[in-house]
Amino acid sequence: MPDFKKYRCMECEYIYDEAKGDVHSGLAPGTLWSDVPESWACPICGAPKSFFKLIESS
Repeated sequence: MPDFKKYRCMECEYIYDEAKGDVHSGLAPGTLWSDVPESWACPICGAPKSFFKLIESS
């Protein structure tokens, strides 16, 4: 099982979870961050992919 990661939007705190994807934007569950297109934007505030930071595991 892959070790899915989570990324947080620095604008609105939305969390992109690789395990869940973003089905409303056409990203299936299991879509890795590296496979998310650069044109994708935060579904909450519209911030670009570059505004997201990896949430480090504790």
